[in-house]
Amino acid sequence: MTVELKVPSVGESITEVQIGEWLKGVGDAVRRDETIVMIETDKVTVELPAPMDGVIAEVRVKQGQTASVGDVIGILQDGALTSPSPAPSKPSEAPKPEAPKPERPPASVTHAPAVTQPAAAAPQPPAAKHSEPPPSLARVMPSARRAMAQEGLSPDQVTATGPGGRVLKEDVMRAAQRSAQVTLHAAAAAPERVEAGGGEEIVPMTLMRRRIAERLVESQQSAALLTTFNEVDMSEVMALRKEHQAQFTERHGVKLGFMSFFVKAAIEALKLIPAVNAEIRGTDIVYKSFYDIGVAVGGGRGLVVPVIRGADRKSFAEVEKSIADFGERARSNKLTLDELQGGTFTISNGGIYGSLMSTPIVNPPQSGILGLHAISDRPVARAGQVVIRPMMYIALTYDHRLIDGREAVTFLKRIKECVEAPTRILLET
Repeated sequence: MTVELKVPSVGESITEVQIGEWLKGVGDAVRRDETIVMIETDKVTVELPAPMDGVIAEVRVKQGQTASVGDVIGILQDGALTSPSPAPSKPSEAPKPEAPKPERPPASVTHAPAVTQPAAAAPQPPAAKHSEPPPSLARVMPSARRAMAQEGLSPDQVTATGPGGRVLKEDVMRAAQRSAQVTLHAAAAAPERVEAGGGEEIVPMTLMRRRIAERLVESQQSAALLTTFNEVDMSEVMALRKEHQAQFTERHGVKLGFMSFFVKAAIEALKLIPAVNAEIRGTDIVYKSFYDIGVAVGGGRGLVVPVIRGADRKSFAEVEKSIADFGERARSNKLTLDELQGGTFTISNGGIYGSLMSTPIVNPPQSGILGLHAISDRPVARAGQVVIRPMMYIALTYDHRLIDGREAVTFLKRIKECVEAPTRILLET
């Protein structure tokens, strides 16, 4: 019996996927629920498990190619895990002990050189030299040895399934198929080099990168985007973190970072200026009384924005744990589709990469995004004196169709106030 390996449904809005790495090739045995291939969408990477025990009989869609939901990308054959059963037909070859032969010629050459004159005996020494590791070659059947020579394989590249660990011809052919499949996968995944123009490479965009590009262009074309800036003195937050970091980490198992302060400060600013937490839907404005904050994270395949649901109801520790978890799973492409959907407002921290100032792009259909930047010591005026303070530029890009400049400036000012005096967040003043 054979079973078709089909592209599963991974979300209502997703109809096209890109085939990622095949973890199993043609001829490979798999167990039920063992991952066969990675499937990439424009948002997440999902694993396709084996529906039953068997062996991969066919790969129809190679790595890097696209497919639609429901398409057959491979064939799994049932019962192939016991395929080595034909081995009993080979015992007639077993009595021909191949291992002893390499040992006898040297002895006969030493004691009676004339014995080596027959033509059949002369080729034996080269064969023994060719299989320098006696243990591996001793278990290779003659037909399998000939097949290995034809396919250019060595014993350590072949998985033995015959009686007593012997390598059969069928084992060699499976290894050859597997090697050919790996070559095809590598060719499919390798970038196409264009000779003309000098050193260009043409690499197909991943679905995620294509989706990111589409949404960024959509944001620029469908909204009236404007960015306003302010700067924040990080002295109080840094002092607070230094004072409580050890106890916080010991109690909650996660470090107290800057992001939790900005998430909480943003929520206070969103409560003050509800329009920034709203969206335009047709000719209507949809105001939201919940605060699902998206946090931009650089993942293994590109920028993703997982959402902290109900961030206003979470403690500092819960926010930090969510962000740490998102970051770890983004790097291993383990985020779920649900975690990347929705969100009422987004925070992007380019400062971790050293960005001093930028204009972030709104994530539609949201109306605003807060950009954080690198903290750097700068001279500032305090009480009539010039002092050095750890300063950060912050930016708010907003949809001017919904948010006026006065509201945008007030929003950023509120964030500045909360971060420069963190007790405001706790006291909600």
